[in-house]
Amino acid sequence: MASFFECNQKSSKEELKKWHLYSDSEYGGLSSASLEIKDNGDKSSGVFSGNLSLDVEEGTKWKITRSGFCGMRSKKFDGFIDLEAYDTIALRLKGDGRCYISTIYTENWVNSPGQLEDNSWQSFVFVPKDNWYIAKIPLAHYLPTWRGNVIDAKLEMNPSRILGMSLSVNAEGGVPGAKSGPGDFRLEVDWIKALRTE
Repeated sequence: MASFFECNQKSSKEELKKWHLYSDSEYGGLSSASLEIKDNGDKSSGVFSGNLSLDVEEGTKWKITRSGFCGMRSKKFDGFIDLEAYDTIALRLKGDGRCYISTIYTENWVNSPGQLEDNSWQSFVFVPKDNWYIAKIPLAHYLPTWRGNVIDAKLEMNPSRILGMSLSVNAEGGVPGAKSGPGDFRLEVDWIKALRTE
C-alpha cells in the first residue's frame, strides 16, 4: 500500500507541507481555498474548503474563458512514485454532495517537446454529503486530459512514473445528481492511498 495523504495527530502539520493550493485567482478569477487540519480528538483529518466564484476580477490582464475552480496539489515527489504494483487509488472522504476531481500527474511525454506541464490523468469522485465514504478508482479509469479537457486518443498511463496528484473542484460540470454551481465547498480528507485489489 502506498500512501499519498494520511492525517494523524503526530504528522498532520507535516502532511500539509507536502501540498499546495491553486485556484482561478491566479488568472484573474475570484475563487478561494484553504487546507487546514481538523482535530477530531483521537483522530485528525485534512479540510479542503473555500468558495467557488464564476466572476472575474475587473481589469484583469488574463483572458480567461472560465472561472470557478480550486484545487490542492501535492508538491512534486523526490523522483517518481512507482504504482506498477497497484491498480486502484482509494480515498477516504467526507464531502458536501459536490463532485471532485482526482488527478494523477505523470512525466511529460504526451505534450509537445518544450512543454513544461506534466501529463494529467483525471477521474471524477462523487462524495455523498456528511458521511465518511471510501471511493475506489481503478487506475484504468483515469483519462488523459489537457487543461481539463479529455484527450481523444488511445493513451495509457505509465504507473511507474508518477510525479504527483491533486484533488480539485469545479463550479460547473461533474456527474448527474451532484451539487454544482458557485458557492462554498468543503471536503474532509482522512487518507489517500494506492491499493492492489486483484
